[in-house]
Amino acid sequence: MKKSSATNSITPSYDQNIQNIKAEFGNFSDLIIREFKIGKSNIRAFLVMIDGLIDKAVINEHILKPLMRDISIYKKDQSTCEEVYTIIKENILYSHCITEERNWAKTVHCILCGDVALFIDSIDRCLLISVRGWESRGIEEPNTEVVVRGPREGFTENLRTNTALIRRKIRDPKLKIESIKIGKISKTDIGICYIESIAKKELVDEVKRRLEKIDMEYILESGYIESFIEDGKYSIFPTVGNSEKPDVVVGKLMEGRVAILVDGTPFALTVPYLFVEAFQTSEDYYSRPYYYSIVRFLRYFSFFVATILPALYIAVTTFHQELLPTSLLISIASAQAGIPFPSFAETLTMLVIYEILKEAGVRLPRPVGQAISIVGALVIGEAAVSAGLIGAPMVVTVAFTAISTFMIPAISDAATIVRFACVFMSSICGLYGIILVWILMIIHLCSLKSFGVNYLVPIAPTVFHDLKDVFVRLPWRILKKRPVVFNKKF
Repeated sequence: MKKSSATNSITPSYDQNIQNIKAEFGNFSDLIIREFKIGKSNIRAFLVMIDGLIDKAVINEHILKPLMRDISIYKKDQSTCEEVYTIIKENILYSHCITEERNWAKTVHCILCGDVALFIDSIDRCLLISVRGWESRGIEEPNTEVVVRGPREGFTENLRTNTALIRRKIRDPKLKIESIKIGKISKTDIGICYIESIAKKELVDEVKRRLEKIDMEYILESGYIESFIEDGKYSIFPTVGNSEKPDVVVGKLMEGRVAILVDGTPFALTVPYLFVEAFQTSEDYYSRPYYYSIVRFLRYFSFFVATILPALYIAVTTFHQELLPTSLLISIASAQAGIPFPSFAETLTMLVIYEILKEAGVRLPRPVGQAISIVGALVIGEAAVSAGLIGAPMVVTVAFTAISTFMIPAISDAATIVRFACVFMSSICGLYGIILVWILMIIHLCSLKSFGVNYLVPIAPTVFHDLKDVFVRLPWRILKKRPVVFNKKF
């Protein structure tokens, strides 16, 4: 877009306004300027819109047709332009949202957002008519949060669709959705959602303060926002939650948290975010608590396995063989016989191959990606064992580690980094290296905060009232009171 030569305000001159529009937008191939005369009078007018952002059928039927054919506009032979303008605004246009605007910059921004601007000769202001109608993806089940029981709807890339999904579940005027724009060029719409009677005012103010400090030219996804507002900017653990499911976001709003919706992405951010949330899923609360309490224990166990199992294999086979039963030690030794690499090199090679296969499966088209992941793992694993390059116990160890990582997708990135750290330290110090990494990790987790709330709460510091939804999921008759961690300062 060319640099504007227009004034700050709309002028009453018809020709000057057209000239300013052309100067502002320059060589826009999708810019539409529709000139016409109102009714059978000689009053000139024109519409300005961006092709692809508007609903053409609505414009033709509810804007152009009434303006060009409705006789009520020119029922007075001597109607002035000001009178015609008033009649159009109050009686003629069929639209749920019409605003009057004098500022040129705001008018241009609204046109770029999908509104239609109506300019009338001799009038020093325009009417902005909301007829946004671009193509967008429908509401579908998110692929990242699949459930057996529970709502199947997910957020879309349209901000208004997402706010409507939340309002459908919270029909209370205390649900506030405040809008701001971030990005000097993109001017991306951001929605700040919270329940006024539940969320702490200090938390809401802190979220607004961090968002207002963001100085970027463009925001394309909520991940941009996350990197600017998160605590522990150099931590491998996330301190800002994200979800594609409206029911998950609504559940967190009901606990007193704040959600951040970004136009153009289906991922909503939620703050504060706690470590224990990585082991909780929405389905835990839709089914009976007994089985899912066991599943939650399995998730914690899976995190433990995903981070230390390969390192434990190295430590035991290299430094602490006396810890293994004799029969198991003989089985591992026989499988390792003839392997030309030490345990560390063997483990590191298999972990790197696994990461390559996982990334290839994600980036390729879904049918091809699944074939690459499954066939690649089978062929490479079998071929490596047959060629005597990798021992069978190592293949089993990496496979179990990979499956355990899939149990905790929210922190799988952090678990992978901790896993490699444990592998390197176990190759140097054995079990003492693994213990050292875990001690440092726990110290780091205890030092983290998320918007003023300790990351490990309610485990450390211990909040007994909220432990009923940490390691197990107790029945709803016990969980009906919301957590206290977001209402008190820890």
